[in-house]
Amino acid sequence: MKSQLTDEDLIRQTLNTNPTACFEALYKRYVGKVYKRCLSLTKDTETAHDFTHDIFIRTFTRLDRFQERSTFSTWLYSISYNYCLDQIRISNRLSMTTLEDSTANEYVDSDDYGPQEERGKLLTSALNSLSPQEANLLRMKYQQGMDIRQLAQHFNLKESAIKMRLKRSREKVRQIYLETAYQV
Repeated sequence: MKSQLTDEDLIRQTLNTNPTACFEALYKRYVGKVYKRCLSLTKDTETAHDFTHDIFIRTFTRLDRFQERSTFSTWLYSISYNYCLDQIRISNRLSMTTLEDSTANEYVDSDDYGPQEERGKLLTSALNSLSPQEANLLRMKYQQGMDIRQLAQHFNLKESAIKMRLKRSREKVRQIYLETAYQV
């Protein structure tokens, strides 16, 4: 009988009495379509599977907010599309490379600036020219291995503020490193 109900009727009738059955029925109806939407946006099967899983969890936790202003499928596809775009935007903006990767390897040909020891000195010099707070943040992240959440708690800041400070500090180090390297 549940398979014959519209999405909206299914939500109205079973969300409060049997949320698991409601979610399961909606999941079975739309998992393939949501996956295809994610795959078309990400072009990666593993990422599309992860996003699909996250979208259904997000949708289920917000199912009580569905107000039937549109069909359930439209609402779900809107969540899917926005979620994928947000995740893609975040990953592009905050590509988390290590400090050494973003300076010594990605931007500088290792043969151009001598042995590893010389590059290490250039990197140390670049770090030392940062403000103490910026240098401390980078050291805690890359030498002590603290994650974003730990750093946010330590500095009493939001995670987004920590990510932005890390990004800016890495960019400063890279710029100083490159300027110094070209002077050598």
